[in-house]
Amino acid sequence: MDLEDSGRQIAEKLFALLSSNQKKELAQFVRDYEAGNIPADDPYTAFFRGRYSIPPQADQPLTEIRKGELYFCLEQRLVMVRGEVVPLTVKEFEIFSLLILNPKRVFTYEMLLELVWHEDYTYYSRKAINNHVSNLRKKIRIAQDLPDYVKSVYGVGYKFDI
Repeated sequence: MDLEDSGRQIAEKLFALLSSNQKKELAQFVRDYEAGNIPADDPYTAFFRGRYSIPPQADQPLTEIRKGELYFCLEQRLVMVRGEVVPLTVKEFEIFSLLILNPKRVFTYEMLLELVWHEDYTYYSRKAINNHVSNLRKKIRIAQDLPDYVKSVYGVGYKFDI
């Protein structure tokens, strides 16, 4: 998520992370709240402590990828290399997620802007993407003997490959 996202955009991104059962429970909560069946003074307590509490996703597997000494978990927004947590910015994580979840697929600059920034290409330059990818590469390549996970496709874009 980005600080420039609207509340609706943030909600849509968070909603996408919920399981189908969690989405149903949340939708039922909203219907009950709008119908006046939830106290208006403290709807959050009713949601989190009441009958609408979202159960943990213990029954659903995490989206995890292991490539050599690299570990990636989408739901935990976690990237680790050699057991060390790699702190990524929101955009760095979103770029890396897109690449690692689609290995060997080349993403053009235009595609990255559309899928990560949700913006028209005219608002950002290739240099902005290059800077984010450069920072991402520096962070995940914590040692010289590690592969460069994010590869450049000269003049086109980037891909994840080992």
